Amino acid sequence: MSAVERLLSRAVKEISPGSIVNLGIGLPTQVMHYLPENFDVQIHSENGILGAWKQAEPALMDPFLIDAAGAYVSLREGASLFDSAVSFAMIRRARLDLTMIGAFEVDALGNLANWKIPGKFSPGIGGAMELAQKTKRIVVLTTHTDKHGNPKILKTCRLPLTAKACVSRIISDLAVIDVTPQGLVVREKLTDISNGDLQALTEAELTFETGEAAHEFV
Repeated sequence: MSAVERLLSRAVKEISPGSIVNLGIGLPTQVMHYLPENFDVQIHSENGILGAWKQAEPALMDPFLIDAAGAYVSLREGASLFDSAVSFAMIRRARLDLTMIGAFEVDALGNLANWKIPGKFSPGIGGAMELAQKTKRIVVLTTHTDKHGNPKILKTCRLPLTAKACVSRIISDLAVIDVTPQGLVVREKLTDISNGDLQALTEAELTFETGEAAHEFV
C-alpha cells in the first residue's frame, strides 16, 4: 500500500455513519473512493449537491452533474440538488458535521493556509474560508512535507491564512496528529518511522502518545 493509499484509508475512519461531510479539492475528494458502497453518509458539494457519490461508469455518466471541483459524480438515493446560495446557507448555519480539506501549511495552533502561494496564480479563496470557519470539525489531509521535502506542519503559518484555529486533526502520509490546547499530539503513526525522524520532518514541536512501533493500515 502506498503512502497516499494509507492516508486515504485512514481518513475513512474519521467519517461517522449518518453524517454530512464535505470533501475538499485534492486528496480529500479521493476519500470517497475508499468508502464502502453501502456506507451511510451524505457528501456535500458547495455548488449545490447533498448526496454526491462516486463517479459513474462512462456509459452512465451525466455530463451535467459535477461537483464543486468540476469532477463528474453520481448521486446517492435520496440526494438533493439546490443552488449555491442554499448550499452556503447550510455551511454558514453549521449543518456540516465534518470537512476534510487539503493544506499548503497548517500550524501548531490549528491555523490553516490552503488557498494562495504569493507569486502563483490562485482562483481565489472560494468556499474553503466558509467551510473552515463554520464546519463542526475540520480534518486536514496532507503530505507531511512538500515536493522539496520542506515541512508543511509548522510552528506558525507563513502563507496567507484561510482561517484561524480551525483544524482539529491532521492526517498526513506519516501520522495522525491532533491539535490540542497543549500543542500537537501524535495519536498514530501510519508508517514505520521513529519519533525522532517524524519530529525532524515537522517544524512544530510534537508530543508523542504512541511508542516507537508504527500502526500499519493495509
